[in-house]
Amino acid sequence: MPGKKEAAQRHPADTPVTTLKGVGPAVAAKLERLNITTAEDLLFHLPFRYQDQTKQTMIADLQHDGECVIEGQAISSQVQFGRRRSLLVTIEDETGRLPVRFFHFNRSQQAQFDANPRVRCFGRIRKGPRGLEMIHPQYDRNPKASLPDTLTPVYSVVEGLGQAKMQSLVRQALAIPGLEAAFKPLTRDRPAADLWTALTMLHSPPAEEDLAAIQRGEHPAQRLLAFEELTAYQLGMMLWHRETQAEPSRPLECPAPIFEAFTARLPFDLTGAQIRVVNEIFEDLRQPSPALRLIQGDVGAGKTVVAALAALAAMASGGQVALMAPTELLAEQHFETLTNWFKPLGFHVGWLSSSVKGKSRDTVLTQLKANQIHFLVGTHALFQSQVEFAQLGLILIDEQHRFGVAQRHALFEKGEDQFRPHQLIFSATPIPRTLSMTLYAGVNASVIDERPPGRTPITTRVMASERREAVIDRLAKACAEGAQAYWVCPSIDSEDGQLVSATLTHQHLSKRLANHSVGLVHGQMSSQEKQTVMREFKKGKISVLVSTTVIEVGVDVPNAVLMIIENAERFGLTQIHQLRGRVGRGDQASACILLYESPLGKTGKRRLGVLRDSIDGFYIAEQDLQMRGPGDMLGRDQSGEVLFKLADLRRDADLLTRAHEAASELLAGPSGLQQALLNRWLDFPPMKLQA
Repeated sequence: MPGKKEAAQRHPADTPVTTLKGVGPAVAAKLERLNITTAEDLLFHLPFRYQDQTKQTMIADLQHDGECVIEGQAISSQVQFGRRRSLLVTIEDETGRLPVRFFHFNRSQQAQFDANPRVRCFGRIRKGPRGLEMIHPQYDRNPKASLPDTLTPVYSVVEGLGQAKMQSLVRQALAIPGLEAAFKPLTRDRPAADLWTALTMLHSPPAEEDLAAIQRGEHPAQRLLAFEELTAYQLGMMLWHRETQAEPSRPLECPAPIFEAFTARLPFDLTGAQIRVVNEIFEDLRQPSPALRLIQGDVGAGKTVVAALAALAAMASGGQVALMAPTELLAEQHFETLTNWFKPLGFHVGWLSSSVKGKSRDTVLTQLKANQIHFLVGTHALFQSQVEFAQLGLILIDEQHRFGVAQRHALFEKGEDQFRPHQLIFSATPIPRTLSMTLYAGVNASVIDERPPGRTPITTRVMASERREAVIDRLAKACAEGAQAYWVCPSIDSEDGQLVSATLTHQHLSKRLANHSVGLVHGQMSSQEKQTVMREFKKGKISVLVSTTVIEVGVDVPNAVLMIIENAERFGLTQIHQLRGRVGRGDQASACILLYESPLGKTGKRRLGVLRDSIDGFYIAEQDLQMRGPGDMLGRDQSGEVLFKLADLRRDADLLTRAHEAASELLAGPSGLQQALLNRWLDFPPMKLQA
């Protein structure tokens, strides 16, 4: 995989950020964590939202749930003690008074307000205990500067690199002489505005620009950049696929006796869909070039046994198999299942994760290199440099959207020098055709569209949050009967009161269900803490698991029969479908209850109605795309992987076909033009371009 920029600087776009004022080694290291090393990188690190600080609002004119600027005298300040300690400052202008509340403060900050300074604050207005109040604003004591005349960009940053610093660096980059000439659109099909105009506008939108359109990502400048980014991504996938197909691979064959011996030991019969997909995979594996196939299956469709049969063909042909799962607990579940299936046939399944250390890790690595481990199951640890296979024949990626292109490529590179491994990527997230065309340009796809017999259907109910106590009563009854349940919340600890907090819900349920164990798991816990709680839940030692969406991709708990989702109107349809799939894994009747905050609008009713009336993940995915509701179809918020900097696959679906055409045109053009586009948008170009 090539470096992102050549060492020689040939263009102002390649200007190192270290030449900018205020960028020493420490700041440069922080920027590099954001994949920013050049001026071009900096300018394509686009704001993810904007603040309108261009005008002052008088206190008497304030409205609920909006961001605004107020200015006035701090007439009082006091520390209040309630559920959370806070500093309450009262600001007064000529029209009224407004409480301003800080949850994180120190004595020095408190003393500043004790001096009754004039203060300018920017923050969100919400309903407080005694009327409107502003929560944790940005503020300036004794303000002298005039208000800005452009919208204020907000960037993704890392600890120690604040918004003011990032804004300053972007302004410097925009002022580099000769830089404008670098940013002409490289694609033929584009809006009239050029790329430089789009970039400068998005980093500092004039106050008269339509903020609502920008926030929605629908401004023409954003559409131009989204088109370029989608083109770059598809071009990268096409190049990578073309290169891999040109390399040799070992043909793999599954002999009939071994296939029959394996399937005869299964406690179930394969569905027609599973047999069809397995045959498609076997045909790919017989070829002398690397297979690359996407296997989509709805929740509970039986993807694991399909993956196992593909692995059987590889191992029967003398090749090793690697299966990479996104979480340690899910990988551990795969390890246990596959060991039970393959050990009687004489195949050794190994296990590797970050928790495997010392002599145990050394043993795994030694056995793997000596071809004594035929099937290695693990997490991100699989693509570390110390992991060496003797003869890697097949790669299986589970829940593929949890891994970046670079990670998948790193595992692909562990094949033999003369032979490349075949690759199958699995997804339990149904992806509409238009999205699949972008994400997997040039990749063959199979769909497991039949559920195994014996799976109990899941009943879905939509209920207002006012009925929460009745839901808790139902939960208590289920627990008393020995069943288990999930309770999913959108927020870990919501400060603004708009989202249901997992921590508060855990506290409340622990009191209401005093005779049962209630667990809590969320994204701010360490990996070990989450694994411990999930194992206790799987063992049945926890009756109710309160969680954020970290359980979206989880382990099978057959005894879990009830799923409650708070603020369901805030989630994407596909995401709720994934969460719902955590129950109904056993032979007991299961239910999913979707709680919403009243009032629920027409669109919200329609969206939740789709989930109530259908269990078809592919239909739900299409509806999710069509309605463009909140939430993320690809689960990127949960995984931490942001696939695109600007483009949104649902919002910008109408650009996909044209982007595909533009990528195909660029594919036939000079490599220099290709690389220029890829460098703009891809942190890790998924290919090696020929000189």
